[in-house]
Amino acid sequence: MDWIKLLDQIDSFIWGPPLLILLVGTGVFLSFRLKFLQVFRLPFALKLIFKAENDGTGDVNSFGALCTALAATIGTGNIIGVATAIKAGGPGALFWMWMAAFFGMATKYGEGLLAIKYRSKDANGQIAGGPMHYILKGMGEKFRPLAVFFAVSGVLVALLGIGTFPQVNAIVSSINGTFGIPAEVSGILLTILVALIVIGGLKSIANVSTKVIPFMSVLYVTICLVVVFTSFDKIPQAVNLVISNAFTGTAAVGGFLGATMQMAVRNGVARGVFSNESGLGSAPIAAAAAKTKWPAEQGLISMTGTFIDTIIVCTLTGLSIVVTGVWQTDLQGTELTSAAFGTVMPVLGPVLLTLSLALFAFTTIIGWNYYGERCCEFLFGVKSIMPYRIVFIAMVALGAFIKLEAIWLIADIVNGLMALPNLIALVCLSGVIAAETKLYVKHLKKESGKIRSVGSGTRI
Repeated sequence: MDWIKLLDQIDSFIWGPPLLILLVGTGVFLSFRLKFLQVFRLPFALKLIFKAENDGTGDVNSFGALCTALAATIGTGNIIGVATAIKAGGPGALFWMWMAAFFGMATKYGEGLLAIKYRSKDANGQIAGGPMHYILKGMGEKFRPLAVFFAVSGVLVALLGIGTFPQVNAIVSSINGTFGIPAEVSGILLTILVALIVIGGLKSIANVSTKVIPFMSVLYVTICLVVVFTSFDKIPQAVNLVISNAFTGTAAVGGFLGATMQMAVRNGVARGVFSNESGLGSAPIAAAAAKTKWPAEQGLISMTGTFIDTIIVCTLTGLSIVVTGVWQTDLQGTELTSAAFGTVMPVLGPVLLTLSLALFAFTTIIGWNYYGERCCEFLFGVKSIMPYRIVFIAMVALGAFIKLEAIWLIADIVNGLMALPNLIALVCLSGVIAAETKLYVKHLKKESGKIRSVGSGTRI
């Protein structure tokens, strides 16, 4: 049996129009209900990343929670995923990534808010939160099957999808291609390093993430900016190509690779979700652990994750590929992005890309370990945490030996399964999201009034 063909058929069914409409539609619905909060509150949300009060109950501060979420979010989807989307759907796929991210910011806000609103503590005294909890506590006991479905899907995504195989394969293949180190060697070293971190739990993961995420993000963004602005005169043409192709779906080579508008939309939205995870329900698991007493505050901070991941990082990757013209070659995946970097930095470019890819993928692995762990704890209790970690480490070790095409298909399939119950919950609990948002806005106005009053008294 042709397993690749079967997986592709399953993937096409799951990621068909219904799920794409539900994903984007939920974001559109929340955007209108929250009065496009992702536009008008974005500057304030970006300030909160570093200035949140962190005065509530939680396991880590808001910045640590965001970095843990970004650790799982910024990964191979930002490099390989963008390249794959453009290859299959043409430059227009990048436009649909933007659309998915724009409305996805409202979705991510809702996820982060509900994570704080309905979080609790497990038997070990650690924060337990995420879609399985807000489904159960927000929607009622009769929806437990939906919460269980999400948690099972979350474990599958962690063990078989985003959490392991695509990331491990990306690391070992890129290191092998750039430095000639055998996949077995880098795979063993990676497994040992992952084991040392994940055994320590959330605080260990957050400690690594808060150090690595800012460094790797600045490094990668700087490289992309150098590539893009070296071809500064081609940027307007590239942007025009992205927008025009979004509605024509021109394929990467020759215009006849099956890339219609539907392919551009499907690849843009699917890879965008794979990258920023808005609607997937993963980020709120980390957001729940933040030290805050205002659900809406963490919602705003969570929202910035989608902005950073897609609007900034994925956009720069896509523009690098388009302005350099490498999207019209026969190259695939990482090779496509590497070629783009190589046009400006023939020797250093591929090396820096390998370093960026390895860091992106590594942090995604440790972030998703935590997501899967929380889902496993919800299903089987705290006694399952250590066995889960051992299985996760074993899957990391196996990841170096799985074919790339099968990896992406498996990841897409389990991602779709995980998104469904979360999106249903977001729509059903949208009233709670709106009410909590109003409470927080009143709080901000009250605090603003106090500051003005104190300022006025001081001047007098």
